[in-house]
Amino acid sequence: MNLKKFQAVKYRNIEECDISFSNGINVLCGSNAQGKTNVLEGIYFFSRGKSFRGAGDKELLKFGEEAFSLGIEFEDKRRSHTLKYIFDGKERKRYHNGVKENKVSDVLGYFKAVIFYPEHLQLIKGGPSERRNFLDVAVAQWRPEYYKYYSDYKKVLENRNFLLKCMQRGMYTDPAETEVWNEAMARTAAKINIMRREYLEGLEKYASVLQRDISGKRENIEIYYISDVDGENEEDTEKKYREILSENIKRECEAGVSLFGIHRDDIDIRINGKSSRYFASQGQQRSTVLSLKMAEGEMCFSSSGEYPVFLLDDVLSELDERRRDYILSLGSEKQFIITMCEDCIHSQNKNVITAEMGSFREYR
Repeated sequence: MNLKKFQAVKYRNIEECDISFSNGINVLCGSNAQGKTNVLEGIYFFSRGKSFRGAGDKELLKFGEEAFSLGIEFEDKRRSHTLKYIFDGKERKRYHNGVKENKVSDVLGYFKAVIFYPEHLQLIKGGPSERRNFLDVAVAQWRPEYYKYYSDYKKVLENRNFLLKCMQRGMYTDPAETEVWNEAMARTAAKINIMRREYLEGLEKYASVLQRDISGKRENIEIYYISDVDGENEEDTEKKYREILSENIKRECEAGVSLFGIHRDDIDIRINGKSSRYFASQGQQRSTVLSLKMAEGEMCFSSSGEYPVFLLDDVLSELDERRRDYILSLGSEKQFIITMCEDCIHSQNKNVITAEMGSFREYR
């Protein structure tokens, strides 16, 4: 998959831009606050359907404006595509190849991208929610049906929590209703649990190779899925979820919230057998997250037969020369769009294309 063009009007600090990209490695250089990360955010918007920074549409508007638009042109192994998003202050409009689509799900899945930005170090240093969020986004690109299962689970969790809150307050509830929500949660949780485990098994395989290469054979990654349930298959996993939910219903009633389920799971990422959260250096943490992100791309390739676009925000400046050169050597098969404050590329790699950011009136 190759991104050919990104366009934006009245978006963030960008008045107007029209940026063309080439295959291999593209480096965008510019001063701080010039809008480099905003470009990556705008590109990734079409992969996830929303800002990776958690910003709403009104936050994406250029100050003082009432509407903005984003658009990309890209190619996959079958054909060329265009995607466009317009927010006029009230209505959201989405287009695929010029045809208006009604729902965000109708435009997801066409463009695939993997993004790394400095806040992703929270994948190592942060709490379980950071790692679950990474996992949910990554698995959904690997298996698009994950979106539906996860959406169904959130609805079940919301309803079950409401029921538990009512029981906590002493309100009458039908025992049969409790059983209905237990069954629904067990069924959806089992599907998600199995898909997450399958994904992490593949991710570990690729990340281990990448980490050994990027560290000069000195470091190895191990990934462990931490969950209330560890079933042999989907049927066994669903059975175990039903059991744990039934056995702990009194405890959950007292808490007024679901204490068990995939919404509380975590990942333990280890380097050479030690927890990266507590024992890895800053450099090891950055390399580990980068390896996981590159492995995310490999998992996407394993399911679709083509690589996503890799978006790396200010990552090379934090790596030593050997690790930097290793990343640049990957550009022959993949497309990278990398931002940095200054040109720190010292490479003869013909795939490296370095460009200075303009005023964002028009950049080609």
